[in-house]
Order: sequence, then structure tokens, then C-alpha cells
Amino acid sequence: MNAAAPPDSEIAAFLAAQADKDQLRFITCGSVDDGKSTLLGRLLYDSKTLFEDQLSATASESKKYGTQGEEVDLALLVDGLQAEREQGITIDVAYRYFETDKRKFIAADAPGHEQYTRNMATGASTVDLAILLVDARKGVLTQTRRHSYIASLFGIRHLVLAVNKMDLVGYDQEVFERIAADYAAFAASLGIADVHMIPISALTGDNVFEAKGEMPWYAGPSLMALLEEIDIHRDDLARPLRMPVQWVSRPDLDFRGFSGTIVSGTIGAGEKITASLSGRSSTVTRVLGPSGEIQRAQAGQAVTLVLSDEIDISRGDVLAAPDHLPEVADQLAAHIIWMDSEPMLPERTYLARFATAHATAQITDLVNRVDVNTLDRLAAKTLDLNEVGYCKVALDRAVAFDAYDDDRGTGAFVLIDKFTNATVGAGVIDFALRRASNIAWHDMKIDKAARARLNDQQPCVLWFTGLSGSGKSTIADRLEQKLHAMGKRTYVLDGDNVRHGLNKDLGFTDQDRVENIRRVAEVAKLMTDAGLVVLTSFISPFRSERQMARALMEESEFIEVFVDTPLEVCEARDPKGLYKKARAGELKNFTGIDSDYEAPKNAEIVLKSGDGEPDELADQIIAYLKARR
Repeated sequence: MNAAAPPDSEIAAFLAAQADKDQLRFITCGSVDDGKSTLLGRLLYDSKTLFEDQLSATASESKKYGTQGEEVDLALLVDGLQAEREQGITIDVAYRYFETDKRKFIAADAPGHEQYTRNMATGASTVDLAILLVDARKGVLTQTRRHSYIASLFGIRHLVLAVNKMDLVGYDQEVFERIAADYAAFAASLGIADVHMIPISALTGDNVFEAKGEMPWYAGPSLMALLEEIDIHRDDLARPLRMPVQWVSRPDLDFRGFSGTIVSGTIGAGEKITASLSGRSSTVTRVLGPSGEIQRAQAGQAVTLVLSDEIDISRGDVLAAPDHLPEVADQLAAHIIWMDSEPMLPERTYLARFATAHATAQITDLVNRVDVNTLDRLAAKTLDLNEVGYCKVALDRAVAFDAYDDDRGTGAFVLIDKFTNATVGAGVIDFALRRASNIAWHDMKIDKAARARLNDQQPCVLWFTGLSGSGKSTIADRLEQKLHAMGKRTYVLDGDNVRHGLNKDLGFTDQDRVENIRRVAEVAKLMTDAGLVVLTSFISPFRSERQMARALMEESEFIEVFVDTPLEVCEARDPKGLYKKARAGELKNFTGIDSDYEAPKNAEIVLKSGDGEPDELADQIIAYLKARR
């Protein structure tokens, strides 16, 4: 006979208790093989939140991929990717949900291998607490320090050092205390005040869910007891209002609302808000949630706000409390962790995405690179994969943001490669830069259009690109002669010539090539403004910099001329003997030999220099210009 069903009041009380539980988001991190996945598997197993089919599948997988003989390998509950199981390492960030009678948890298992540090940074950006595992046999390693630094950088203020695999060192108290003292000194240098040290064995369960008798010398709480009781004290609600506008809702002529997720503070009908970019204020008349109108909304809720006034607000703006506005600037200082195999190059343009805003960004100054092992600030010209640097960043437009320490929701950004759309870096903002705030563009009475009329020509830039020896300078020189004979006012900026003056301080590393093209593009822009037809002859090997130059000009002013000459033809010509030196190892960073050339994909003009004489190729360009008037 079935047991009697509980009364409705008990069910309601149970559901209310579940709804009242708060939620802790944490990340497990540390070096390879420190036991992160095993620990998370142990937490899932001991919390009794696994289904029978999950346990059965893990038992089956353990026979094939496990490391515990006939026993179930708990790490496989988390290492879901086939590649992870075969290699025995965590590659991606795995998220798992579980709960106890006291709290709900969202756990992120971060990869330990240095190659995947960027994945750890992704997981760290959204959590309240980090569990940093250390193998008791190995102690504090470089990756331990790296993950600690990233946790500190991304605002994690609660850290648990779990000294794992104590069973493999005979539960030796001295081993634990030595590691704890070593780490405490490092954590203090990072400014992490709230650090808890716990000796555990994730494999056996010692001190994970409950204290066991193998370590009677440890008098502190178990890991789970600490996770259940720790006061994370979220201050999202206490901070000033921040709501990045994601969408302007206009379903009909009678309704206009501003939609987004509140990242901090609260807002209700009748309260004042200010649009950060314009500085104009209004009053909230309605707050609309997913299920209809509500009186008040708070951090974490997605809402639509209706205002009493028609003010200019669009996606990327931030609605804020009038007496506590975010910074609005086009230059900022930030720590950036580099996430791409291609190095970061100062002055290269990237797409920066903030909460809902975007802008074109350039790292104008790499102030220093941070040695995450010693925390020393080192001089550097670039950042490689997983390195962290303190940078000055310039944007092509002003955006609204806060210092990351003040608001995680509006204090971070990512950098995206414009061509691959890959996320190449993540930044946490320190403060706005106020350089050149007293400088404004001075409009002159004589403008580009007036100069163009006087010159009786349409100014433009003919950007010649191609390998060394492709014939760029020869064709550009012949073209200028023909244009000059036609009465056109021109100027040639040649790669070798500008390095005698304007760019004589630059070498031929990738970062120097980027700066070389940036300067030339700015000069070409000024000459175009003077009403000239500008011919630039540079290898300009990177698409990103050629795109940057194009973006400086008005639409249709930039004409890319790709002198498409095979490497073997250029090398056979070798007019300056440079290829011979490069092949002999006497000339480093030579394009086409030990430095890449990224050929244009959609150049306006493509010339095959092996298929015609310079005069004929110059005539092709003139025909193109005439057709375009």
C-alpha cells in the first residue's frame, strides 16, 4: 500500500524553502593532475544529485578511460569531452549544478594545463569563490600562482586552498602546514584577504563533505561545510544602478522601451535615471518584466524600462543613477589577458565589446607584462598566449564603463579579431585616461572639397601592397609620371623613403611593421585632405593594418592595389639582394621568408606584374580611375 501523500501545506513549505536558498558560484582550478575533476565528481556524488544512469555510464566509462582500476573514476563525471577522457586532462570549462539542504551551487571545473589558461579566465569572470587545488606531493607550482593571479584579477575575493591527495603523503601535518605557509605569503602579495586552507583527499572523500579521522590534527570545517556557510555578501544590490541597454523596443508608434539586464542596483517606477552617453535624465514610468509590469527590479533581472521623456538612448548606452554615473571616455587603462596564439601587437586595431557597446580599439601602450609567478612588472613589446599585461587602450568612440573593482558588470571587455571574429583578449578596466582632454579638432574654412575643386581632381589613396621585389615602387613611380603629365597633383609615399626620416626609428619586427603602417596611413589621410592623389608603396603585410588605413579614409577614397607577384619571381629579381641575405640568415623578419604576408582578399585592383610592363600596368590603374571618375 502506498504511503499517504504529504499535505499541500508541507509541499508549499518545501517549495518555499527551496526558493529561499541562495546560490554560490565557484570555480575549481589549479595545475594539471591536482585533482580538480575528481573533487567536483566527489561533490556531485556525495551530494546525491546524480541519476542512476549517470552513475552507470560513468562506471562503464571508468573501465575504458578511468585511472582507479576497478573503482569508479569520479573525474569522468565532469570530463565530458572525448579528448579530455583520452588525455586525462580538462580542456574546456565544465559547469555542473548541485545542491544541499542549505545552498544551491553552480560549479565550474577549469582546465589546469597552461595552454588552456584562457578557459580558466572565462570561468573566473562569473564566480564568487575559487577552490584552488594543490597536489600535496608537489606543493605550490607556477600554474597555482597563475590561477591565483587571474582569480584576483577577476575580482574573486574568497579563495579556498584545498591541499589534495593527502592520502598519498600519509596525511602528514607538516606537509600541509608547509604548503599553507608558502601559499599564504603569495596570497598576501595579491591582496587576497579571505583565504581558507583545508587538507583533503578528493579520492577518498576525507574532509570533502565531512571531516574524517585520518587527520585529527585538523580542527577546521570540511570543504562542504565551508561552502555552505561562507558569507559571499553580494553587493550588487547596494551598488548604484547600472543597466546596459541591449535593445530599444518599438513594437508600435505608441510604445518605446529600453531593454537590458540590470547588472547592479535597483530601479522602480517614479525614480530618476540618466543616460550615460548624453547625460540627459528622465523618470521611469513603468518597469516591465518577462511576466508583465512590476513595481521594482534589481540586479540580475532582465527588464524593459519606459521613460517619461523622449531622450536619445540606443544599444550600448548605460542607464544609471543620476548621482552616481559611470565614466564616459575613449581611452582607458586596463589589465589584459591575451587569449590568442597570435601575439598582441600595439597599435593594431581590434574590436572591443563591452557589456552591450562596441568600439574599435588600439592598444596604444603596453606599459608592462606581469610575471604571474613573481608578480614582477617586466618591460615588453607584445603579449603572447596566456600572458597578462597592463595596457593603455584607445577607442574610436566614447563608451560608458566603471572600474572593474567598482562594478564587474560594466568594468570588463573582450577584444575580437576583426577578420577571424575570434576572441583574442579579455580586459579588466582600472580607470579612464584623460589625456588630451583640452584638445579639439579645429575646423578650417578651406576644407577638402575646396582643395579638390582647386586641384580639379578627386583625392584618393592608391595603396600598393605586395612582396618585396613585386614591382610596387616601379609601377607607382610610372603611374605618378603619367598622372603628372595629365595635370594631376600627386605624391608618392615609398616604403624605403619614409624610413629615412619619419620612420627611421622603426625596425622590422611585427610590432614595428604595424606602427610603420599606422604612421603612413595618418600621413596619407592628411595628404588626401590636402586634395592630393596619394600613392603609397609598402609591403604592408598584414590585412589588419591595411583595413585600419582604409577605415581612416572616407568611403571610396581608399583603393587597394595588389601587385600579385609569386615569391619565386620576386626572389629571382631580388633587386636589392635582400632575399639572398634572408636565405643566408643575415636578415631577420623578412616578409615571405621568415615573416608572413597576408595577401588581400578583395583588392579593388589586382596587377600581375609578370604579365606586363610597368607602363601597361600603370595604364590599367588609370583606366580604373577614369571609370570611377
